[in-house]
Formats: sequence, structure tokens, C-alpha cells
Amino acid sequence: MDKETLSRYTGTKDMNIVEAMQKIDENGKGILYILNSKGQLSGSVSDGDIRRWIITTGNLQGSVRDIMKKDPKCLSEEAKDKAGKLMSMESVRSVPIVNEHRKIVNIIFIEDIHRRRRKKNRSLKGIPVIIMAGGKGTRLYPYTKILPKPLIPIGEIPILERIINRFCSYGADEFYITVNYKKEMIKSYFKDLNSSYTIHYVEEGKPLGTAGGISLIGESLEGPVIITNCDIMIEADYAAILEHHKSSGNAITIVSSLKNTIIPYGVLYTSEEGIVSSLDEKPSLSYLINTGMYVVDSVYLDLIPKDIIYNMTDLIDDFMRQGMQVGVFPISENSFLDMGQFEELRKMEERISAGDIND
Repeated sequence: MDKETLSRYTGTKDMNIVEAMQKIDENGKGILYILNSKGQLSGSVSDGDIRRWIITTGNLQGSVRDIMKKDPKCLSEEAKDKAGKLMSMESVRSVPIVNEHRKIVNIIFIEDIHRRRRKKNRSLKGIPVIIMAGGKGTRLYPYTKILPKPLIPIGEIPILERIINRFCSYGADEFYITVNYKKEMIKSYFKDLNSSYTIHYVEEGKPLGTAGGISLIGESLEGPVIITNCDIMIEADYAAILEHHKSSGNAITIVSSLKNTIIPYGVLYTSEEGIVSSLDEKPSLSYLINTGMYVVDSVYLDLIPKDIIYNMTDLIDDFMRQGMQVGVFPISENSFLDMGQFEELRKMEERISAGDIND
């Protein structure tokens, strides 16, 4: 592995949480090995370490030194054949190979050893998935004058079908889709598919917002329920999202994405009498944003009022007013794709073409 490739998987303890998350996002392996000032292996940080830090502290401004695991397991070049056994024993997905100076010369990933086909994940088997697909998609006009937003293709596959396929890869097979605008086109499209899953259509007689249609589901759901908008894709571990919700005690868990916004100007900080105390040129601000995907305990769905416009944000506000626990499951910026606007739609299509998103 050459130096340029190795640099994708290494960082320093002075990096902040956002920088580390971005780099892990870019390398796609879920790990960053931390080097000291001499370029020697001194720690590691995973996407899970970062997620736990954010959930526990709510702080995006921490540094890698606060969360890194010190002295990670590694192997010498002579012992690299033991990488598979070490990964199995330590339940890790990669092992750095170091020279006599403890400098990384290679990284062996579990995929390099085991190319076997993965068993189908069944972690969402029996978990109802509610997809809110009743809106008009006015931000995508004039496309939505012809097609309902859920049927707008990303590559060659409509966004709604992609969303369903993603859930099916985790074992989900029961879907409730709220429909209104051009609903017959949506129903006709999925009727023609030879699918192994079941779709229940929840028909809105009038627009009811991003949550109001749930009140029309004519049966009692049990356990946790996943709710998602029909114009987003979440490239994350759905099994981990569900498990976090179950273990957290949350009434609702919001899948939240890191969002970095660069202010395209120099920002001035002033003291009394207009005296400039400092200047920050084009600063980057980091936030956790609501992606539009949630896990909710079904017992709370009865709180959704009937026959009025009611949004998921209204439900979250009501939960917090009543003292219920509302939590987040953070994902990286590149793991959240939103086709609600033309620019984002083009980005989605580009990532499909590049192979970043599986069909």
C-alpha cells in the first residue's frame, strides 16, 4: 500500500471530530488510525467511537485525542499472515501492519481475506416501515407535474423503489405507504413488480403533512416502527439504527446527519465600540440535521391527531413537551442523500453513476 493510499486511513490526534468523521466517510472503511508526531501508530478511532461521543456529549467540537483508543492491535510484517485470526479474536475489521519503527506500511481489511458472500441480513424482519409519499413534490416541479415524486428515477430505478430495496436488504417485508398526489400511478407501478414484500397503501383524502397520514393506518402496529420520507436515502447500517433505538430508551430516535456549512465571507468578531477583536476567514459551521428518517415506538403513534395537517416535527415537539426522551443516531454527511431539490437530485444521480450507491 503506497503512502497516498495509506494517508486515506490515517490522521492525527489534533484533528477535530468533524474532520475525522469526514475522512472516515471518504475512505469508506469506518476506521482511522492515529499517528503521533513521529508518524508512528498511537491510536485508532472508528465511526462507532465518533457516534457514541456525539450521542453522549452532543459536542461536535471535540478532538480525536478525546475519543481515540490508544495502542490498537497491530502486526509486524513477518506476522501479517495472522491478520485474519487477530481480527476474529478482537472483533475488528482491519489490522495495521507496522515496521520495526511502528510506522504503518500496510493495512489489511477483513474484505481482503474473506471474499465470501454475506448472508442476508434479517435484522428488520417483522419491523413495519412507514413511507410518507403523499406530497406533491413542488420543489421538483415541473418533473412532478408528470410523475409523482416517489416515481422520479434515480438512475434507472424510482427513488421509492430504491428506498424499499434498501430496507428489504435488512429483512424488512411489510411496508405502509401514505399516498395522495397521483396515487394511482404509484400503485400501478408497484403492482407490476414481482416483489417479495407486502405494501399497504394508506390513502389520504387531503394533504395531512409528514405524519398525519399515519393516523389512517387501520390496524394496530407493535414494537418499534421505522418512518421515512420518500425523497431521501440513508446509506447507513439500519440494523445499528434499530439496535440503538431499542437500547437507548428513546420514545423516538431521529436519524441525524452531519452538515457542514462554509460561510463564504470573512466573519468579524467585535468588542465594545466596534473594535475588531478577531477575523475568521470563511469559517465552517457544523450541525446535526434532521434527515427525515425516524424510529418510533408504535405505542406512541396514537398521539398523532386525526384528519389535520400534522408533521413529524410536531410529533417531536409534543414528545419533548411531555418529557419523553427524543434521541439521535448520527450519520456522516455523505450517508444522507436528499432528492428534494434539483441540485441534490443531480448529486444523487452522479453518485449512482459512480457506483457509490447500490442499485
